[in-house]
Amino acid sequence: MKIYDRIRLLASEKNISIRELEIKLGFSNGLLRSWDKSTNTASLEKVADYFDVSIDYLLGRTSKQELPKELELSANAPFLWEGMPFSDADQELLKNIAARLANK
Repeated sequence: MKIYDRIRLLASEKNISIRELEIKLGFSNGLLRSWDKSTNTASLEKVADYFDVSIDYLLGRTSKQELPKELELSANAPFLWEGMPFSDADQELLKNIAARLANK
C-alpha cells in the first residue's frame, strides 16, 4: 500500500476528503497525491501528527498505526547525561516535562 493510499484510508476513517485534509494542513491541491513519487519530512510529519500515527505506518514499514510501546517513557527510568544520572530534583522536573509533552 502506497503513502497516498494509507493517507486516503486514514482520511476516510475520519470522514474527511483528501482535499479537506490538504486545506487543514495548508497544503496545495494535489500535494498528497504527488507523494507516491516523493515527499519531504516536514510535510510527512504533519500528516502523521494529524492522524496520530507513526511515519513508518504512512511509509508502509509497519501495519501498526500506533507508536511502539518501547518508545514510551517509563515513569521509573532514570534520566542520564553522559552516563551519569541527574539529581533527584532535576529528574523530577524532567519527568514532569516529559509527562506534559506526552499529554499534548
